[in-house]
Amino acid sequence: MDLDTLTALNAEVAACRLCPRLVSWREEAATRPPTRFSGQRYWARPLPGFGDPAARVLLVGLAPAAHGGNRTGRMFTGDRSGDFLFAAMRRTGFANQPTSTATDDGLKLNGAYISAVVRCAPPDNKPTPRERSMCLPFLARELKLLTELRVLIALGGFAWDGILRAGGSLGFAPDARPASFAHLAHLRLGPFDVLGSYHPSQQNTFTGRLTPPMLDEVLVRARELADGL
Repeated sequence: MDLDTLTALNAEVAACRLCPRLVSWREEAATRPPTRFSGQRYWARPLPGFGDPAARVLLVGLAPAAHGGNRTGRMFTGDRSGDFLFAAMRRTGFANQPTSTATDDGLKLNGAYISAVVRCAPPDNKPTPRERSMCLPFLARELKLLTELRVLIALGGFAWDGILRAGGSLGFAPDARPASFAHLAHLRLGPFDVLGSYHPSQQNTFTGRLTPPMLDEVLVRARELADGL
């Protein structure tokens, strides 16, 4: 792992202004926070990945939330999706604590790294195909720089597609692709095992489509695959 190079990549991500619509949206969101976040200073920039540089498991989401990661400056931090995700990561040994509220809250990841297909908060949580394509090189470069990676977890169908596209840009082809994204879907992509998981959005967790045991099962399976089991 070339930590200096990963640090440089993260700085490049945070400075990116390639997508005018996303730049405008992320910055506008910071000017009209919900009452509960009134007076807080927003990050309002693209989000780099974060976690253990020696990670063997990479979790990939869709994009930051307008008043979650876009506010706090860290993936899945400060929103309900993160509450659900990090509780599961703590239960399965990938995190030292079950909450993620701010960049200085003491959270440490063990053997895991978190990233996203798109790094800016998009309107209606829907990036355009062009915006996705503009951001994908960042994910592809992370796949190269995180040299211990063995398993990629796609948190939702958008992330599943993004992982396959990023891998394809590096010359990796899936050995066999399931007909569609599914929870616990599994394929090989070059040197990686790819697992699918429903995204820990409130739409999924409040309706019971994704439960804590279901997410735990994905994370436990990821650890088994990383260990060669």
